[in-house]
Amino acid sequence: MVQLRSFRHLAVFAISLLVWLASWVFTPPALALTQIQLSNLSYHRCPAEFSKGAVTSGGVTDAANCFMITGKADNKSGKSVYDADIFGRIYDADNNSVMQNRTRLGLIEELPPGISDFELRITVPANLPTPLQLKQFKAAGFSGRVRR
Repeated sequence: MVQLRSFRHLAVFAISLLVWLASWVFTPPALALTQIQLSNLSYHRCPAEFSKGAVTSGGVTDAANCFMITGKADNKSGKSVYDADIFGRIYDADNNSVMQNRTRLGLIEELPPGISDFELRITVPANLPTPLQLKQFKAAGFSGRVRR
């Protein structure tokens, strides 16, 4: 009887050990959020083919201006970063928010390690005075693909 109980304890221990080891082997790596510094921000009008106006939810075309925001993205992680959301605030010449209640402005699909150029298209109502002010821009992405 003592041998049977010892065997059961040994079997439970061995199975527990195998489950624990399997969890280390088969667990996917954690996708850590990586912060990306954005700098050298500027903007210019979009090429003519992009600046025809914007369609609103009612299906009506409103007068709008299209701008391309450009800059440098600094990925210091040493690994490629994927699906990096761009956040920032944009104000018009009168210091009014161009995109009220919205700080997520776009996405950079892939950033290799180091400094990369990026570009982001935005559309703003035509009645807002320029120059635009670009503030608090940053990005954050993942070490692996999270969106398919």
